[in-house]
Amino acid sequence: MFTGIIEEMGTILEVAKGTHSAVLTIAAGKVLEDVHIGDSIAVNGVCLTVTSFDGETFTADVMHETLNRSSLARCKRKSPVNLERAMPANGRFGGHIVAGHVDGTGQITEKKRDDNAVWIRVEAPPEVLRYVVEKGSVTIDGISLTVAAVTAHDFSVSVIPHTAEVTTLGSKKEGDIVNLETDIIGKYVEKLLHPQEEKKESHITREFLENCGF
Repeated sequence: MFTGIIEEMGTILEVAKGTHSAVLTIAAGKVLEDVHIGDSIAVNGVCLTVTSFDGETFTADVMHETLNRSSLARCKRKSPVNLERAMPANGRFGGHIVAGHVDGTGQITEKKRDDNAVWIRVEAPPEVLRYVVEKGSVTIDGISLTVAAVTAHDFSVSVIPHTAEVTTLGSKKEGDIVNLETDIIGKYVEKLLHPQEEKKESHITREFLENCGF
């Protein structure tokens, strides 16, 4: 589990692509201070498992499903990425509950200055927008942000100068694709309120109907 508070920006050094998967080699610093094989590190909001590391880099496998659902398939050498280690049990909740399981991608359709902040509008698919609410939390490329406005087609966030400086959002442009993860609590509430009805097997057969005079 993560909180959406980015610890540092890393740099992709190599993308080794397979038929339907890839292996990323990422240069980092802070997130490697206490890393172990098997640890989870969120890369642009995607929870990946460390498969190897040294003092300056780590590698992680990216599966077919992850490539389909996220923007990691578009990553290239020298691409900057947001990095966050999994939160320790005694850590602080600086953002909100982030699973690192991307719901889908969105496209930045507008980016403009709003005094000292940056206003960013993101177009997203309906299956993502249904869980985005005004003043609620949303994760964009692993960054915990507060939703400022929502429409039927997109949502907007206001990014403070510090966040723009220490994350990849500062360099994002209109047209760029970003990873989106909505608040997981909303999904659980929806499922509890509207559980799927189990399909009941019918025992009515042709023979049964004929015996009953139909």
